[in-house]
Amino acid sequence: MATSELPHGQNLKDHADHSHDHSTSDRPHVHSEESIRQVVNRLSRIEGHIRGIKSMVQSDRPCPDVLVQVAAVRGALDRVARIILDEHLTQCVARAAEAGNIQEEIEELKSALDRFLI
Repeated sequence: MATSELPHGQNLKDHADHSHDHSTSDRPHVHSEESIRQVVNRLSRIEGHIRGIKSMVQSDRPCPDVLVQVAAVRGALDRVARIILDEHLTQCVARAAEAGNIQEEIEELKSALDRFLI
């Protein structure tokens, strides 16, 4: 996948400052092109790393070597989650505060974190 493309052939340019529905609300959710690019690039690298792990398993590499790579992917996914969380706190929650619906945004974040931290 090219760094300027999203899944399903969608272009980052088409998604810059995009809006999409929250699963629990009707508020717009807007992100910058740079923010999207950063997350998509990291996810693309993780996707490649996972393919490498799959190849290691298929070629019967030692289990400890595979586990080290799995741990690396976990760490990379955690870093992506931090980027998304930081973006949400600095952009989405700030917008909600300005719009006067901060409590609803905080409740949605708590719910998402409950599922994420299990």
